[in-house]
Amino acid sequence: MPNAPSAPRPFDAAQALRLGRETFDIEAQALQSLGARLGQVFVQAVQLLLATPGRVVVMGMGKSGHVGRKIAATLASTGTPAFFVHPAEASHGDLGMVTRGDLLLALSNSGESSEITVLLPMLKRQGVPLIAMTGGLQSSLARHADLVLDCSVEREACPLNLAPTTSTTVQLAMGDALAVALLDARGFRPEDFALSHPGGALGRRLLTHVRDVMRTGEQVPRVPPQADFSTLMREMSAKGMGATAVVDEAGRPVGIFTDGDLRRRIEAGADLRGTRAQDVMHARPRTIAADALAADAAQLMERHSITSVLVTDAQGLLVGVVHIGDLMRAKVI
Repeated sequence: MPNAPSAPRPFDAAQALRLGRETFDIEAQALQSLGARLGQVFVQAVQLLLATPGRVVVMGMGKSGHVGRKIAATLASTGTPAFFVHPAEASHGDLGMVTRGDLLLALSNSGESSEITVLLPMLKRQGVPLIAMTGGLQSSLARHADLVLDCSVEREACPLNLAPTTSTTVQLAMGDALAVALLDARGFRPEDFALSHPGGALGRRLLTHVRDVMRTGEQVPRVPPQADFSTLMREMSAKGMGATAVVDEAGRPVGIFTDGDLRRRIEAGADLRGTRAQDVMHARPRTIAADALAADAAQLMERHSITSVLVTDAQGLLVGVVHIGDLMRAKVI
């Protein structure tokens, strides 16, 4: 019969805290060491990846495989087409996913993962370049590689020095370093990043424009400068925005009147019955273009403590209005 598991020891809070801090220290030192020895091979790896006409195929077994999946995802979302192939599945048909023009990025701490090494001769015959991320600089993987990125570590953070901890942190950081260098070399922009993230908050922030959320036509509250106060209030009430634009004969906004302006004038004891829009409006209202990002409208509102921004075209004519509620419904804020 297998040996019964030993009884758990009483929880030692001080020991847990010590090991947690020690883990951070060990992994931080490993990352500092990695950065210190980064050199020309890293530059060559970035150049090789940039010159790859196909995709970057990432492989790794076990914990290295989990890291590899993340690296492939990061590369793909930052302008370098990449995907992960499980080495064991590659031996049973998935190797057909790797074609001439692709590049293999293989992760293995030891460099002797049999599921990867068995594939190397075939990949070489296909003419697929190989970049190895390994701590085994004399390993089978390193010997087959065109370039070797040294991911060796002095020790794992695991107190048994067995569980992949420091080594996987170093692999992950090396993958991030490659991705960052590549996106910079490709001139990758926030707009490009948003195109691969359309479903998340980041995509909404970078892809949603003012024209997508603004109110137009009859939905836009507007009155002429000569409008009496009753007309002004009826327009604000009818359009339900708590504000109305004041526009000249050409349709250019010359002012805005808000419920905040109304409240402040009433608190000051002003008699508004005989006033006109031009008497009470806030001149030079904040405006934004329809093709601006909705996130820019949100920043404009926050910066000036306002809840509505008028939208104008290239000629300065009023074409719409965006309210903070519109931005909230679009989940821009």
